[in-house]
Amino acid sequence: MFKNHIKIAWRSLKKQPFFTFLNTFGLAIGIAGGLLIGLYIHDEFSYDTMFVDADRIHRVHADIKFGGEDRKFAVTPAPMAETVENDFSEVELAMRFRTRGSMLLRRSDTEVNIKELQSTFVDSTFFRMFGIELLSGDVKTALTQPNTMVLTKNAAEKHFGANDAVGQNMVLNNTETYTITGVINDLPKNSFLREHSVFLAMAGYEDSRIVNWGSNNYQTYIKLIPSASIKDLQEPLRNFLGKYVIPGVQQFMPGITEEQFKAAGNHLIYSTMPMTDIHLRSDRVAEISSNNNIQSIYILSFIAIFLLVLACVNFMNLSTAHSLKRAKEVGIRKTLGSNKSELIRQFLVESGLVSFASLLLAIVLAILLLPLFNDLADKDMYIPYANPFFWLILLLAGGMLGLLSGSYPAFFMSRFIPVKVLKGSNSHSLGGGKVRNALVIFQFAISVFLIIGTLVVYQQLNYIQNKDLGFSKDQVLIVNDVFSIGDQVASFKEEVKKLGYVKDATLSSYFPTPSNRSDSTFAPEEGATDQENALSMQRWGVDHDYVSTMGFEIIAGRDFNRDFKNDSTSIIVNESAIAVIGVSPEEALGKRYTPDMGEENPEYLTIIGVVKDFHFSPFREDIESLSLHLSDRSYALAIKLEAGDFSNAIIGIENIWNQLAPGQPFDYYFMEDSFNDTYQSEQRLGRIFFIFTTLSILIACLGLFGLAAFNAEKRTKEIGVRKVLGATVGQITYKLSADFLKLVGVAIIISLPIGWYAMNKWLEDFSYRIEIGWWVFVLAAFLAVLISIITVSYQSIKAAIVNPVKSLRTE
Repeated sequence: MFKNHIKIAWRSLKKQPFFTFLNTFGLAIGIAGGLLIGLYIHDEFSYDTMFVDADRIHRVHADIKFGGEDRKFAVTPAPMAETVENDFSEVELAMRFRTRGSMLLRRSDTEVNIKELQSTFVDSTFFRMFGIELLSGDVKTALTQPNTMVLTKNAAEKHFGANDAVGQNMVLNNTETYTITGVINDLPKNSFLREHSVFLAMAGYEDSRIVNWGSNNYQTYIKLIPSASIKDLQEPLRNFLGKYVIPGVQQFMPGITEEQFKAAGNHLIYSTMPMTDIHLRSDRVAEISSNNNIQSIYILSFIAIFLLVLACVNFMNLSTAHSLKRAKEVGIRKTLGSNKSELIRQFLVESGLVSFASLLLAIVLAILLLPLFNDLADKDMYIPYANPFFWLILLLAGGMLGLLSGSYPAFFMSRFIPVKVLKGSNSHSLGGGKVRNALVIFQFAISVFLIIGTLVVYQQLNYIQNKDLGFSKDQVLIVNDVFSIGDQVASFKEEVKKLGYVKDATLSSYFPTPSNRSDSTFAPEEGATDQENALSMQRWGVDHDYVSTMGFEIIAGRDFNRDFKNDSTSIIVNESAIAVIGVSPEEALGKRYTPDMGEENPEYLTIIGVVKDFHFSPFREDIESLSLHLSDRSYALAIKLEAGDFSNAIIGIENIWNQLAPGQPFDYYFMEDSFNDTYQSEQRLGRIFFIFTTLSILIACLGLFGLAAFNAEKRTKEIGVRKVLGATVGQITYKLSADFLKLVGVAIIISLPIGWYAMNKWLEDFSYRIEIGWWVFVLAAFLAVLISIITVSYQSIKAAIVNPVKSLRTE
């Protein structure tokens, strides 16, 4: 019997190639879209799961409110790891990272440096913590001694080729010599250490041995024993404030107690997060690598579900739209003895065939589109052909989709009453209008919601791109690693400034776009040890030309000036710092603050100027308090260029570099590009929204097209009678289209408040955001109506221009 069902299903599908194609293609688009998003979500949830005992590894972090700032840190004090390991029997192992960033690295027998993008100090327990094996070297001694290092395989080959790197000496930043004691495999791209290629022994980092509970610079990871629960550590960690931190900072603030600290509105809370949750659920200060957020995963999950549901709904609508042509077939088969269950099985076999064909087409589409999707999502995903579990899930999902999408048409057509359909009274016997209308409303409600989402995401991105940042990011070229020039850094700056296409230049390690960050707690001259007067500020070392090159606006006081020798003990602060102090910008001038709280002879810095707030953190965060002070320690040179062709400027600057720093890599970037990189995740989300919104609209249009065909076919006699009675093509087209526009109108009414609520929730992540304007909803509604008119009008006009004689004869 099943073989017979297959034959009949195949013949039926062959007789209606156009509708078979629409059904197959619509379902394939939905499955392919769902498959691609599914691969993306799987990749996001796979971060850091490759490490041994990943489920037992947690990171300790800190929530701190002090000095007018409320911040969430991914880092903790240096003694945290050892203290946790000693205090808690539940902790099997603890280790630390102290990120160092990029560095210049060269063999000791050459003067040519190669830049490594990420390096970090690690404790010797690094290998035991994460189960990382050495390709060469001894894991027991690899990082136990000062001035030793471990390289990844790629970094070792870059410097030594096929030769064994272990035992070789390397020079870091032209100053420090380290011995290679091990080589490890390159770390996976879905690891938080994916960008790191150099691991330095913490044993040689003096700061790591200082017991200072007032400074947070170390990523601290702990591994629990198998039987332990992380919940048991949370309350004891909270007690670290009174047990360790307060006694540790009393040298800076004598007499301070935990009660006084809390009474001043401050808090310090240590807690933990599972390592496997960090990538999607952590957005803290000093993350070791960039993370995604769980909200974007929820959004993409909903889009995948929407696509699949839309595809199923589209299948149902197209199947029921074509059911009229099979009404007599059902009537005859029932007359000849077929029962309802047998007919249902027959139609489910047909939907199963379509579903299977759609699944095959979807896999082909996914394979073809995956490289493009990888570029779009900045991923390196692949289809796991060798994983039987993947194919099992795919087959089960395809079968479920076929069953779900084919069930309604199967039950719908099996209900046909033989007497009525054989007499031709199909317009009354078919029914199901309310269900089909509900499906169309559902389709377009989803489509309108996605249109609103796309418009809001792009509007927020446009706001970020065009908002006044408080500094000039355009035409600013930043040359890295200027310290490699040695004592000729100032000469490099002056030679560059002589170039005709250079407006200005400044030396610093700190810039408004992603770069180094350093914060300190300042105390006023009056009440220097009083925690209530403490002021937490970013502390950036700059030169005399920094403010002018960056284009900051001074709203009170003055800029640094070479004619004022006392400027070496002066600072310029921003508006946010003034707001915390609680005075006007003019009143702040002349006030003196020290970053040396608790020291016998602190150095006081005088406020000589106030700059307008500028954005140096992502728009998700508030602008923090900030101070600028003169410093001759610089990592980079920022160069403000004249408008025009930048290629000549880059060549000219590189020539000067090569003269002063032969053999040193010339590494540069444009500040605007760095700014744009900050919002890559939002830009990716916007592009993904646009693409899958387009696909959802396409699927919805296919469903609407099918329903329009069904409606026109069901009303063939009515159309003929109206034409005979004098109705014009326009009147008939309007009559046929009006019903669908009503459905779209209902969909718009349903989707607008849902879209407003959902996108406002998304915007809550931004401290600086747009307000969703009324025009977004009007435009979304207009696009939905326009698309539906274009889709329906084809079938309506086609039915309206048919000769009425032919229409009446059809009935």
